[in-house]
Amino acid sequence: MVSSPVRPMDTSPPNQGLSQCSEAFSNGLSTLRLPNSPLFGTDGIRGKAGELLTAPLAMEIGYWAGQVLRSHGATSGPIVVGQDSRNSGHMLATAISAGLTSAGLDVWHLGLCPTPTVAYLADTCNALGGLMISASHNPPEDNGIKFFGGDGTKLSSALQAEIESALRGQVLDTEATLSNTWGQCYYRPELVNRYISFLHEPLLPTLNLQGKKVVLDLAWGSATRVAEQVFQQTGAEVIAIHGAPDGDRINVHCGSTHLAPLKAAVAAHQADLGFAFDGDADRVMAVDAKGRVVDGDYILYLWGQRLQTQGRLPDNTVVSTVMANLGFERAWERLGGTLVRTNVGDQYVHAEMLNRGAKLGGEQSGHILCHHYSLTGDGILTALHLASLVQGLGSSLATLVDQSFQTYPQRLQNVRVLDRDRRLYWQECDPVQQAIQTAEQAMGNDGRVLVRPSGTEPVIRVMVEAIQQELVDHWTQYIVGAVSQHLAV
Repeated sequence: MVSSPVRPMDTSPPNQGLSQCSEAFSNGLSTLRLPNSPLFGTDGIRGKAGELLTAPLAMEIGYWAGQVLRSHGATSGPIVVGQDSRNSGHMLATAISAGLTSAGLDVWHLGLCPTPTVAYLADTCNALGGLMISASHNPPEDNGIKFFGGDGTKLSSALQAEIESALRGQVLDTEATLSNTWGQCYYRPELVNRYISFLHEPLLPTLNLQGKKVVLDLAWGSATRVAEQVFQQTGAEVIAIHGAPDGDRINVHCGSTHLAPLKAAVAAHQADLGFAFDGDADRVMAVDAKGRVVDGDYILYLWGQRLQTQGRLPDNTVVSTVMANLGFERAWERLGGTLVRTNVGDQYVHAEMLNRGAKLGGEQSGHILCHHYSLTGDGILTALHLASLVQGLGSSLATLVDQSFQTYPQRLQNVRVLDRDRRLYWQECDPVQQAIQTAEQAMGNDGRVLVRPSGTEPVIRVMVEAIQQELVDHWTQYIVGAVSQHLAV
């Protein structure tokens, strides 16, 4: 990759229909082995590196994503590409960049960075769009590709469908680049500093965490690039764990899905706050000084309450997903608020927020969107604002949690189902449907069941929530048993 200044984009009119380059890429599709089920899940394309996500497929993805983005884009700018610390990231970044430049587009490669960095720069640098190479909270052997438009939001389902159609050989009537027009790839890690400034602008210099101890679990991933620096600039004493990029250990027994190390570090250092990020730092989970987990439900409640008192929460509405705890919902209603639920996935939360004019939404897993500051989920931004909220109220996170609400017992259990078609079409399995119906009838209004295939991992997620832990445990095991017996075979 070259690091010279960005050259002017080629503005010659593209050919209509397929060029020789497009024909070459179309012919290359015949050698790819794609699954029958959809490539795109709830957050882009994700799978095991070297199996589903190979260099040839990544190059095809880059080419056709470039064609679709350019055919719908309002600018002739570059594509911003970032990656987390996974060992397969460079391979995929190189292949994707080759596809994009083959489509005649310039690439600004950021290297290691959080996913929201790509979204922010796509929006503010007059870019055509952005691609982030990351499997988020998944284990090291997985990888993925997240897609952003030129406005910094996740690419719409319609445009994702266009890319997938092209990947499956159903070439669209899109403007293709001239076969002798090539883009260039530029290494632009310095642009990450713009993102760091963006994080601080709304908070500094009023945010002053001097005298506070903050533990950060950086999960060996993208957060290692910026999070420690960002929090040190607030004056806090920062203790970082899992604080270097490590593709072999990203998310392994650490980060937002494995909070035991963060709890232990908060206790050992007698810290005031703890934050754990996932592999690409677009989500965060917190731990208070008592060692209690402060998940996305609590973050939405506390941040929503603050915005509500400031008159900055339209219609007192917060958007979350079907995973949001009933305890959170009923507590928010007692404050005069409305909780709107969507399907799981930040793209659905974002769409509903736009539909209702809402300013705050997110997921229990710690993926939070506050449209006052950003149009995409950002774990580091959320952590900074939660710390600012605690400081502004002159309280502690533990006290705020004590004054908020009690969650209903809820249990989420994953069942590994490797067969992609079995996983995605699980609703066609009658024994599993019967098990769910039996549980729902037994609990009545005292509980609820949610079964869904993950859009990011090869698992089916079983969630049961009820007024008593005994009910939760019994019916979770009952349904998990049915899924294991009839689908995980």
